[in-house]
Parts: sequence; structure tokens; C-alpha cells
Amino acid sequence: MNPATDKNNDNATSSETQRPRKIKFAYEDDDQFQGETLDETVTESSNLDDDALMCDPDEIGADKTSADYYFDSYSHFGIHEIFTLQEMLKDAVRTKTYQNVIYKNTFLFKDKVVLDVGAGTGILSLFCAKAGAKHVYAVECSQMADMAKEIVKVNGFSNVITVLKGKIEEIELPVAQVDIIVSEWMGYFLLFENMLNTVLYARDKWLVNSGVVLPDKASLYLTAIEDAEYKEDKIEFWNNVYGFNMSCIKKQSMMEPLVDTVDQNQIVTNCQLLKTMDISKMAPGDASFTAPFKLVAERDDYIHALVAYFDVTFTKCHKLTGFSTGPKSRATHWKQTVLYLEDVLTICEGEALVGSMTMWPAVSEAKPLDASFDWIVMMGYFDPIC
Repeated sequence: MNPATDKNNDNATSSETQRPRKIKFAYEDDDQFQGETLDETVTESSNLDDDALMCDPDEIGADKTSADYYFDSYSHFGIHEIFTLQEMLKDAVRTKTYQNVIYKNTFLFKDKVVLDVGAGTGILSLFCAKAGAKHVYAVECSQMADMAKEIVKVNGFSNVITVLKGKIEEIELPVAQVDIIVSEWMGYFLLFENMLNTVLYARDKWLVNSGVVLPDKASLYLTAIEDAEYKEDKIEFWNNVYGFNMSCIKKQSMMEPLVDTVDQNQIVTNCQLLKTMDISKMAPGDASFTAPFKLVAERDDYIHALVAYFDVTFTKCHKLTGFSTGPKSRATHWKQTVLYLEDVLTICEGEALVGSMTMWPAVSEAKPLDASFDWIVMMGYFDPIC
């Protein structure tokens, strides 16, 4: 099932004793590139820090560029597509992190051949060219590729960046191998409408043995929230619509994940690491998984929904770098993914909600390459912590 975006809100286990590795990140631009950066003002430290503090380090189950741009060619380039592009580019956490990873680690890009998977406007390709890449191949299957060609030309990088229109699985590059693959492949809930398998295909076909994939790590987390006000307003609404029972729509709305910004004050439990993926090594099938979770209440409250979010990291940099899409971090266009529960749960501090989450690819005949994921949550019992 695909997530439904609602509520426009501007605000957005290996060892019990082991703390997760904090990823420090400075958004300031190097003097070398001063004056060439985005206009957005950003914070001085990684938005991963706050969420790292709330996370249980147990690695249980361890180990739009969105799919709208990649899997669906635009029938026209209209106001919706422009708005979506602008939303992503104005996501300073997303865009500035990629920019700084590239600009502050020019040793990775100097005289290297780069493949940009799902290039969109070509912004990542432009960053790479400016950082000294020998050549960048920007692959984009939608009509946005035509725009990207013009953007590359008007910015004077036509001799360094080649825009290729088509699907990665169908095109042929002018070179046999590339040194670096860069992509913003992540979807909502990390795996909804993502391009992960496309990146893995490109990796296996073109990346040199010592090559680099950016980003190379992604982790999915789960927590639980109280959300009575919204659930009453938008979900329970269907029980009585001007005196008529429309609860069949309520059932459908409960099945659809909601993409929205969660207030950190709604969080009732710790968060649980469900899955970490190493993009440089994993197989496509590794994105399907079942992971157990144990969410321990940090106060007496009600639980109306589970909330999922993800972190990504770039481990090949001079300094470990990344960002979080969690509710305690600066907001991103991914927001968080809310999974409403059919029944409201009452929980006391120290009690635990125990269950498991299973995710698998939802491939349809209409969209055989669609990388959406279906999900199911199995929940058990309350387990008082003694």
C-alpha cells in the first residue's frame, strides 16, 4: 500500500549498554565554496543527534529524487511537479547534507567518474562536477531529464555532466565502469516508493570493486505515540457523517500509512532500531524483512499509533555524516510515517509493547518496477519491566 499524505503541518539490539554512534555534522560551507551555497539557513549540528539520544541501541533485526520522478514519466510538467521539486530542494537537511558530503570530501570525487541515479534536476550531479569529478552521468527517466540538460548547459557544465534519459535497467552508459554512485533513493518510511533496487542494479553492473555508494547506510526505526486529537478528527469522523455511517471509509483510512510531521511531545515510548542496511554490500532481497520490537513506555499514557522514520549516513567521508528524519530532529520533506492502531492502548510507565514488523515489496502488474512496500505489524502483550 502507498502512504497517503495528510495534515499539512509546518512543524514538523546488540547490547543494552552500547550507545549508538553519534554522527556530528556541521552545515557551514567550506571557504573554498563560499558564496556558492543554497540560500537556506541550516543548523550547525546534525539533526541525528537528538534522535540518537532517544533510541534504544538494540539492533533487533539488525543486521521524490522520488519514485514519482523515476518510475512514472510525467505526462506533463505542471504546477504539482514544480511544487514537489521545490519542496525537495528547499529541504535544507536533505540538500545541504548531500552538498556538504560532496564539497567537504573532494578527495572522493577528484578526477572520478560518477553515476547519479534518479538525477531529477541534476542538483547532485552539479555538486559532483563542482567538486572536481572527471565526468558525471546523470540518469533520469522522466521528462525532468530534458530540464536537467538545460540546467547543466546554462550552468556551464555540459563538458562534465552527461544527462541520459531512460531507466537505469534499460540504458547503456558510455563507460564500462564508474567510481562513485550517488543517489537520493529513499522513500517515505524509507522503503515506500523508493529506488533502492535501482541503485543496487547500477552498483552491480557498473561500480568498480573499490567504488563508493553515497549514502551507504540506512536505518529504519519505530516508536509509539499518543494522537487522540487527530485520530478523532480525521479517523473517527467517518463513524457519523451528518448522521450517516461511513465507517467503511474509516477502515480503509486506518489501513493507509499517513505521512506527516509528528510532535516529539506525542512520543510515549523509546524508539527501536528495526533494520540497518549497508547499500554497498546488501542484496536486493535484504530489503524484505521481519523485525521484532519492544517499545517501553516512558510515561503513563495512551498509544494510538506507531511511528516509523529513518536515518541515512555517509561513512566514507572524512567525518561520519548523515541526517535523521525522526520526530526529534529538524523536519525533512519525508516527515514521519504514522501507522494507526485499530484499538487505543493504555500503557503505564515501564510497560512494553511487544511485536514484530514485516515488510515486503508490493509489485503490481501495472507497475512491475514499482518499489513500494506492504507492511504488517503483529503485536503481543504488555510486559512490565521489573
